[in-house]
Amino acid sequence: MLPKWFNDWNRERPTDIYGPAILVGGLGAAVIVAIALVNFGQPFKTESMQTGPRGTGMSVPEFVVEVKKADPTLEEYYTEEVYVPEGGEALAKDVYQNVQVLGDLTEDNFNRVMNAITSWVAPEEGCAYCHGDVDIEEYGKDDLYTKVVARSMIQMTQSINEGWDGHVNANGEVGVNCYTCHRGQNVPSDIWFKVGNVTEATAGWAAVQNRATSLSQYTSLPSDALEKYFLDYEQISVHDLEAHVAESPAEDGVRTWQDAERTFSLMNYVSNSLGVNCNFCHNSRAFYDPEQVTPQWSTEQLGISMVQEINADWLVPLEDVYPENRLGPVFADAPKAACKTCHKGYQQPLQGMNMIADWPELATTGAPVYE
Repeated sequence: MLPKWFNDWNRERPTDIYGPAILVGGLGAAVIVAIALVNFGQPFKTESMQTGPRGTGMSVPEFVVEVKKADPTLEEYYTEEVYVPEGGEALAKDVYQNVQVLGDLTEDNFNRVMNAITSWVAPEEGCAYCHGDVDIEEYGKDDLYTKVVARSMIQMTQSINEGWDGHVNANGEVGVNCYTCHRGQNVPSDIWFKVGNVTEATAGWAAVQNRATSLSQYTSLPSDALEKYFLDYEQISVHDLEAHVAESPAEDGVRTWQDAERTFSLMNYVSNSLGVNCNFCHNSRAFYDPEQVTPQWSTEQLGISMVQEINADWLVPLEDVYPENRLGPVFADAPKAACKTCHKGYQQPLQGMNMIADWPELATTGAPVYE
């Protein structure tokens, strides 16, 4: 009547009555837990964002507690409503000296924007961070590099909002302002510099991999992906999809397994920057097919082009303006931006907060539209 294993156990261990009881009890508890999970759901609920057709595995699951967890930097964000001009107000360029940008704003709105930038970038140092500890009459001087950089960054912000609407406003009006990157810090987090060879004993391709760095997301993948793709405009691609192709790596346009590894390094960086998985942009059964990607893929392509322009047109040219302590530790290069500089682990920076709602002055290089 009883199972053979039970009779054998009692015959071989006549005094051990706890073993079978523990085994049966453990199995019974596991069955009860499984039944409870099926009937009542798992204790750690998840939400999935569908990025492609159902049944294809194209979704991005996240724990609900993480989805609803607010970005901690949201609490420190400063904003202030605009002063809608009535006409006839004094303009900043007529009141203050050397106002090269935002000079057509009314004095009140100009001071409002300056106050906000101070809060976003230098909340502890205040106005002195860009102007120095001088009387307000001397604020027109360009003695400090911080003021020269800040002026360029205002123009860059306007350029991003005006020229890259397809990326920054892909999911609704969001835009960017100084706080998008700075978050109350003089120097934004998640900037990057060139690191060069990370393995001293080798040269060439082997010198840029197999040592964990922040640029490779602490993997053994190549550490020069951001440099090659976001600075040197190299093509993002992998090796040939056909086997035994008669071609040489020395030929122009031939993609090698080194290119594939560098691409994997970049994709790993992008995924961590946005807090998503590969299915956010790609169909997992056809990574190589641009006809099967998600709408987010196009948004990301625009983002990559935007970062390339930001680095080439705005950040790298400031290299001669920065003091030595603000340059890169290896090549003394200017700090540069990439996806994580703005996103910081979220699909949308600051979880989709509209960063230009109260700041139309930063939304365009032309005259702001006040409503």
